[in-house]
Amino acid sequence: MIVTLLTDYGLDDEFVGVCHGVIRRAAPDVPIVDITHGVTRHGVREGALVLRNSLPYTPAGVHVAVVDPQVGTERRAVAVRCAEEGRVLVGPDNGLLSLAWGRFGGAVEAVDVSRSPHRLEPLSATFHGRDLFAPVGAALAAGAAFADAGDPLDPGELETLSLPEPRRDGAALVAHALTIDGYGNVGLNVAHSDAMAAGIRLGGRVDVGGQDALVVQTFADVQPGDLLLYEDAWRTLALAVNRGDAAQRLGLKVDDEVRISAA
Repeated sequence: MIVTLLTDYGLDDEFVGVCHGVIRRAAPDVPIVDITHGVTRHGVREGALVLRNSLPYTPAGVHVAVVDPQVGTERRAVAVRCAEEGRVLVGPDNGLLSLAWGRFGGAVEAVDVSRSPHRLEPLSATFHGRDLFAPVGAALAAGAAFADAGDPLDPGELETLSLPEPRRDGAALVAHALTIDGYGNVGLNVAHSDAMAAGIRLGGRVDVGGQDALVVQTFADVQPGDLLLYEDAWRTLALAVNRGDAAQRLGLKVDDEVRISAA
């Protein structure tokens, strides 16, 4: 059993280290895997996408995620058991966990851990990662019964996120920029089937917002500085510039629409 951590805490402060310490006190032999602590502050959807994309590459375990702009409000704190692989997700009930449980067959059991017997006392109003999510996750990873971690909750009452869907506008496929990584690569909400239906084929050319791009497998298939459309590591389409920054080149921000037409 492992514990994974994903947060928007960054690494400049003590928050991540303190959460590690809390987990170690409760479960000293459980490995901890840091997925990332670089989620954009308050970026719930970004965190949800990273969690969904990352967890299939980790062993099943307890997965603690904290991107929590509503900390200290009436929002619930939850633990959720997934249908597949017995994975358990722990975090705020703001949609952050929902794409991950969707990837693993849905949520089959949930508890509200706001008053969990595993939480630290006194409970801070602003640091639930330390006082609530980390100790609950650690206790579950150490073998505590799921049902005893909090109050029973109907999984149908959990908050979920919905992602925008690509649409056709004449010959153009209108996509959305879901993510922009540190290289400026732009992740789109376009699956392989969407691309095929729009006539986008490997080796072909496309118009992306008035700029020419080649549909290729990897960056080195085009010259440095060229724009490319490719299937990324998460098996959805993305835009990049070989040794450059596609978001900057195209003037894109997260949630912007991107018009793509087969040439």
